[in-house]
Order: sequence, then C-alpha cells, then structure tokens
Amino acid sequence: MENLLSGLDALRRPRLLIQAARIGSMAYRRDPALRRLLGTGRVPQAGAALAHLMDMEAELNDQRRSGDLAYSASRHVEILIAMMAEARLLRAAHG
Repeated sequence: MENLLSGLDALRRPRLLIQAARIGSMAYRRDPALRRLLGTGRVPQAGAALAHLMDMEAELNDQRRSGDLAYSASRHVEILIAMMAEARLLRAAHG
C-alpha cells in the first residue's frame, strides 16, 4: 500500500489536470465509476483499483506527452479523479 501511495504522491502532472480532478473527486461515486473505467462487473478493493488506475493513467500520460491523437483529456481527468478518491479511501482505511 505504501508503494502505491508514495508513487501517487510522486506524480507530477499539469496543474489544470490536477485542479479538474480535485473538483471532480468531490462528486466521485465509486461503484459506477470503477465499473465504467475498469470495465469490470465486480468492484475491486481500493488498493487493487488504485494500482490498475495508476497503470491506466501512466499510459494516458505517455499519450499526452507524445502528442498521440488518441489521447483523451477527459478520460485522463476521469482516471485522476478515481485515483484521488481511491487513495483517499486507502489512506482512511490504514490510518
């Protein structure tokens, strides 16, 4: 768990993406968001969800940085919202 959270704390992303994600995280609804983003029927525990979301976000960030036309800023913000909310749940559960 600490590796996940320290990895998340080390992320450096454009301010606009982070601000949008912070605003969006206030309205985060875990079950529907994770089902949509992860494409699963069953919602994983916070640690597993966060690990998967971090992998997805890294791919999106690579697309953003390379100028890939397939990059979706809205998808990136959705993933960041879920990452922030899942990290908050994980931190609350572990102290």
